[in-house]
Amino acid sequence: MKRGRLRLEDGTVFEGVGFGADAAIAGEVVFNTGMVGYPETLTDPSYAGEILVLTYPMVGNYGVPAYDRDQAGLPAPGFESGKIQAAGLVVWEHCEGYSHFRASRSLHQWLAGEGVPALAAVDTRAITKLLRTKGTMLGVIEAADPSEELPLYDPNATDLVATVSVEEIIRYSSGAADAPTVVVLDCGCKASIVRSLLDRGLNVVRVPHDHYFPGMEFDGLLISNGPGDPRMCPSAIRNVERALALDVPILGICLGNQLLGLAAGAETYKLPFGHRSQNQPCIEMKATGERGTRCVITSQNHGYAVRTESLPADWRLWFVNANDDTVEGIRHVSKPLWGVQFHPEANPGPVDSAWIFDNFADVVKGRRS
Repeated sequence: MKRGRLRLEDGTVFEGVGFGADAAIAGEVVFNTGMVGYPETLTDPSYAGEILVLTYPMVGNYGVPAYDRDQAGLPAPGFESGKIQAAGLVVWEHCEGYSHFRASRSLHQWLAGEGVPALAAVDTRAITKLLRTKGTMLGVIEAADPSEELPLYDPNATDLVATVSVEEIIRYSSGAADAPTVVVLDCGCKASIVRSLLDRGLNVVRVPHDHYFPGMEFDGLLISNGPGDPRMCPSAIRNVERALALDVPILGICLGNQLLGLAAGAETYKLPFGHRSQNQPCIEMKATGERGTRCVITSQNHGYAVRTESLPADWRLWFVNANDDTVEGIRHVSKPLWGVQFHPEANPGPVDSAWIFDNFADVVKGRRS
């Protein structure tokens, strides 16, 4: 393996050993504190443009399963899309001797096959502490002694959603032709979100991020997760704003929560270092605006949030983060309109908030009957 380095925009350099693809890459450097789930994490479209630093010390020990698709045509469980979405990977220990009954290749082989560079033997704890102090930074994975430094690249200044959204409409059947139909506005939708709807007896129509879906016939709308700055999605925001005037239930997830907030008239902002983990505690708020007693442990991956004080008068906080009080969910005071900043599909992650899909499905079906 060749020596490599991670160079941050403040000039800090972390040296390590390269694995995966022999290539240089630039992006936004972020950290994730999850303990498992690297195949799901790396294939999550919300990580597009990001160099992912994993804080768990050993990565790769259970290898990577063979890629497959389920009966609905979705990537099989273990993958959230058809390819690695993260720009690069940084770990402390890369375990080459993997062992798992589903594994068909090593993490190194998978990364190399998809052209994604990675670094091991890097002090990921030091990187994480730096990012928590100074905030998320741009960075570059490159050779230890590059003949020419790769320029920095800010993925959030581009339309990342356009690079991960489907290009045409895709229909999925739950098995019943007359089942209620949910439009999924695909801003980088995880496969497990679509699967969560199908498992609850809903048919799904997945549309591109800029598709004019308000003119379609549907019983509910789900605005998906996705990468980058939500303000880079003007077409999606306009169409969600039009959908708010329709009498249909709407659920936004992650980026979808931010787009829902922007369409309703709220503001969004960039968090210092974001929330990326499988252990974020969120408190459900009472209708009165006071903190409730219900706490859910959630899986998260976002760098932006809705600004609390910007919520319109007819919207309320639904969830807040127990660690920093940032917005983790919003809801309308009287209409079936909800958004959550975390991932109730929980792949990878805990299943504390799966009931959000149950509630959404029940409302959609109830309005159809």
